[in-house]
Amino acid sequence: MSKETIYRYIRRDRRDGGQLWLNLRIASKFGRKRRGSPATRGRLLGKRHISERPADVELRLQQGHWEGDTVMGADQRHCILTLVERVTGFLVIKKLKARNMAEATRAMTVAIRQLEARFDTITLDNGTEFHDYETVEDRTGVEFYFATPYHSWERGTNENTNGLVRQYLPKGMCLKSLTQAQCNRIAQQLNNRPRDRLGFRTPSEVFFARSYGCCA
Repeated sequence: MSKETIYRYIRRDRRDGGQLWLNLRIASKFGRKRRGSPATRGRLLGKRHISERPADVELRLQQGHWEGDTVMGADQRHCILTLVERVTGFLVIKKLKARNMAEATRAMTVAIRQLEARFDTITLDNGTEFHDYETVEDRTGVEFYFATPYHSWERGTNENTNGLVRQYLPKGMCLKSLTQAQCNRIAQQLNNRPRDRLGFRTPSEVFFARSYGCCA
């Protein structure tokens, strides 16, 4: 067995949320980008680019179109998933035990099923934790789109909302002891904060209203 075979195994384990790589003598250099090599972050064949989204998603003509990302804790392992509806700003927060595909897939599936038919599309960051998105599509029928790597402004609603979440969970805070109940309370407080762009109604009021002009 060659050393490269061992390294490939460790890399695969790390992508899946494993901790074997922490036992390497030079862990900080493991998987570092080689000079002159092309950027590979977020590359996954078959992903739908954000430019392929229906036009009404960009224009915010109807509810049901969401943006999502993970917010990391200080240990770079424990984190949360944030999902924000583009028209209303309604927020869902799910605690993840680790930043990996299994946890992200589980959390997204739970969030979609809890809100029944209120998801049509989700636009995500290019983190590898979202590489199992097709499983969620098969389970729920929701279509996924992905922003251009390193273009966070393409998910501006989510980025701005994550800034609000950071008021409760500041950078440098360890999220290991954070519970789902605490996540729910944070989301509830933000969802009940009046917004100027909603005519000073709250995201919850608009999200659950039967009608709100074009935003029904």
